[in-house]
Amino acid sequence: MAFEFRLPDIGEGVAEGEVVAWFVKEGDTIKEDGPLVSVLTDKANVEIPSPRSGRIATLHAKVGEKVKVGGLLVTIETEGDASGPTAARPADVAHARDPPPSNAPARSAPPSPSTAGPSRALATPMVRRLAAEKGVDLASVTGTGPGGRITEDDVRKFSENPVASQAMTAGEVEPGPRSAPPATPSALPSATPDGGDVLERIPIRGVRRVIAEHMAESTHRAAHFTYVEEVDVSELVRLRDRMAKHVEKQGTKLSYLPFVIKGVVAGLRAEPKMNARMDDAAQELVVHGAYNIGIATAAPDGLLVPVVHHADRKSLTQLAREIQELADKGRAGKLTRAEMSGGTFTITSLGALGGLLATPILNYPEVGILGVHKIVRRPVVRPDGSIGAAEMMNLSVSLDHRVLDGIIGAQFLAVVKSYLEDPHQLFAELA
Repeated sequence: MAFEFRLPDIGEGVAEGEVVAWFVKEGDTIKEDGPLVSVLTDKANVEIPSPRSGRIATLHAKVGEKVKVGGLLVTIETEGDASGPTAARPADVAHARDPPPSNAPARSAPPSPSTAGPSRALATPMVRRLAAEKGVDLASVTGTGPGGRITEDDVRKFSENPVASQAMTAGEVEPGPRSAPPATPSALPSATPDGGDVLERIPIRGVRRVIAEHMAESTHRAAHFTYVEEVDVSELVRLRDRMAKHVEKQGTKLSYLPFVIKGVVAGLRAEPKMNARMDDAAQELVVHGAYNIGIATAAPDGLLVPVVHHADRKSLTQLAREIQELADKGRAGKLTRAEMSGGTFTITSLGALGGLLATPILNYPEVGILGVHKIVRRPVVRPDGSIGAAEMMNLSVSLDHRVLDGIIGAQFLAVVKSYLEDPHQLFAELA
């Protein structure tokens, strides 16, 4: 019989996934739990195994194509007594190898063929929360966002004038000019008048597409403000060099990031509103008690932000080891959704290539991000008036100026600076 496997609900708030790679082709045979397809959701690649043994009859989505939760992925011919196509059973959802974080609520089974259409509203968690607050049934709302996604404006307009919104759904609005179908790649105009110097056209897909959408949302929603401070890290350089010899005996490289994380945690304790996420739907600043620090990491497909959870509870050696493990998994494309979720504040650093200054873009909906720049040895005037060489480094903190005043960023950075200029405070805290 023919078994129709649909994209399961593989994470809180996930409405769709992009097919990154098929591990089979039509005509192949596959065993139950064998690798079937890799799907990208919220920067995390999820490898979904086959829920059945059988022969691959039809692949219903191409690489690079987006599939909504409940959308048909593949038809598998299996042996059995029943005739006709069958849909994924609720238990098949558990076959996704990358489950949502353990603190996420349980999710329902994917829609059956008879309900996989309009009944599944395409909307973000914030939009769903807004709809609940206004008593709006999302199934009655027409989405005007990309791919039919329901936006906050759609919900507000429906709550203010449901009759007009329903008329739009029924097609009773005045007809407007119909847009032409998208051009095929060969019909697209050249970027130059003579069309002679276009080297290639690069599709923005996968992780790069998610990054593009996330950065656009961040700059559209948040009011970015950046504050910069210079730090004398001469003592930090000496301490790190001494400690590195002992830590590296355990097979772990000790960079400056674990020290920066400790300084950031101290700064967040002093300024709790920096350790927060903005809930735009509810117009609330959600302040967190856990210190979950995201570390921006360069990967082949783009920048990823794995999260060091409960960073305040970990030693410098533990932080160094976890940073290294997360970076290795990021470069290999093996980060799980849980390892990239739950961040409350982000640090971005290019190490020795860190430059003198940058204005980091917020990892929305977080309200603060710290840019760490390269260490440069240069002459400075000391407090006693003498001039000498020092290891200097710039720090830049960007914050959401809608909810955080500049003084908060300045006070936060002052605390971080004090810990990096006198890193022995870290050990005094543990005493």
